[in-house]
Amino acid sequence: MLTESEVSRSWQKLFKGGVFNEANFEKAEALLDELRPTSPLRHRLMSELDELRQLHAENVEA
Repeated sequence: MLTESEVSRSWQKLFKGGVFNEANFEKAEALLDELRPTSPLRHRLMSELDELRQLHAENVEA
């Protein structure tokens, strides 16, 4: 299990280049699985991932 700090750094690196694709979304989900279910960071990043997916879907459709 990774620490919240490690997950946060990995998350930032994952999306730093602005690459939003299914592979990165799956990697992000794997990072979320490293956090305990009650972690505030997990809940924040889950919301962020939902927003990123929605934005990506809108951009693909446009």
